[in-house]
Parts: sequence; structure tokens; C-alpha cells
Amino acid sequence: MKKVTKRKQTWASLDANKVYVLTDAVETLRGFCSSKFDESLEIAIKLGIDVAKADQNIRGMLSLPNGTGKKVRVAVFTVNSQDEAKKAGADVIGGEELIDKVANGFLDFDRVIATPDMMPKMSKVARVLGPKGLMPNPKLGTVTNNIAEAVANAKAGQIEYRAEKNGIIHAGIGKMSFATDKLVENANALIEQLKKVKPASAKGQYILGCSVATTQGPGLKVDVK
Repeated sequence: MKKVTKRKQTWASLDANKVYVLTDAVETLRGFCSSKFDESLEIAIKLGIDVAKADQNIRGMLSLPNGTGKKVRVAVFTVNSQDEAKKAGADVIGGEELIDKVANGFLDFDRVIATPDMMPKMSKVARVLGPKGLMPNPKLGTVTNNIAEAVANAKAGQIEYRAEKNGIIHAGIGKMSFATDKLVENANALIEQLKKVKPASAKGQYILGCSVATTQGPGLKVDVK
């Protein structure tokens, strides 16, 4: 007979239908965290939208008040602003030679920023960066001449939120080493941002459900009303 671990036994003791206050959910999840690494707290928010409609395809950037706790490697594609990018703390900087490097498989970065003049040339790597959600986009502030601000935002814990085809937003909102109130503050910042960008054409209940989970822990339903 296969041995059931104590951790799995504890998971089984959870009420799958219970809806938690956000603070209580975070505290409960602490009991499932690994002692081997600092797990992330992930949030999933189900929205009453139809992403097939262009005006309901929610996507944007948000600077979390307490950051994400993750080290973000930023790549900047530019010719004339390389010194600015270096001073701002960008990890990878280059022009056409960097585009060629990416086209050949180099992807040692987590966020991509480009100056507008580079975008016609970036089409060469659109098929590489696009599927990974890394292609620069003016609407997200990642195509800009203000390189210093864009790099600073990325390094400070700015996240991208994007509704998937079923209307769910997934996002990492911090590390479990954060104090509970800091994680709750980050979660509330995202929830409030989603309320602000509610499409005018979205009818009925907007936030249909929410859950939080750690990297390797169970998911808990949360009341975000």
C-alpha cells in the first residue's frame, strides 16, 4: 500500500468548499509551505468577462506596493539609450546584435523593454518573445523612451495582469516570507486595479471568484467582496 505523507493527510483535512477571509487564507497556507525554499503566493481571480470581445480583453501592468520578492532580469533593446539603461540597472542591453542573439536562442531575462525606434527590427524575434509574453508593448509601458523609469518599475516588482481565455487573471503577488499584511496589501492592490479597468460592456457580476495558493500548496477560496 502506498504510504500517505503527513502533508497530504493535512491537505485532505481541508474543506474544499470553505471560503476564507484573505488574511486567514494566507495564514492557513503558511502551514503548507516548504522549508526548502521561499514559496510564492499566487492569486487567481475569475472575472465575468468575454475575452473574445476586444474591449473586454483585460491586460495591463501594476506596481505592487510591496513588490514581488523576485529578482527580475531586465533586457533593454536600444541604440541611443544604452548608457541610461546601464545606469538604471538593466541586466542585458543591446541593439541589433542583441536581437540576433535572441533569434539564436538567448533568453536569459524576465522582462523586455525597447525604445520605439527598435520596434520595426524587433519583428525578427516576435515569434520567440510573443509566446513567452515578453514582446514589448506600448500599452504596457514596455515600449518607451523613458528607459530609466521602465527599468525601475520592472525591478521594483511591477507585474503584468492578463485575462486568459476563460476570464481568469493569474498573478504572483509576493513571497511567503513577506508579512501577511504585506501579501494582503498586494492582493488588494490587484483586486482594486481590476475593478478600475472593468469594461463598460461587462454585464452582471464582475468578480465571480478568487483563490490563493502557494507554489506547492493547496488552493483556498477567498472572499474578496
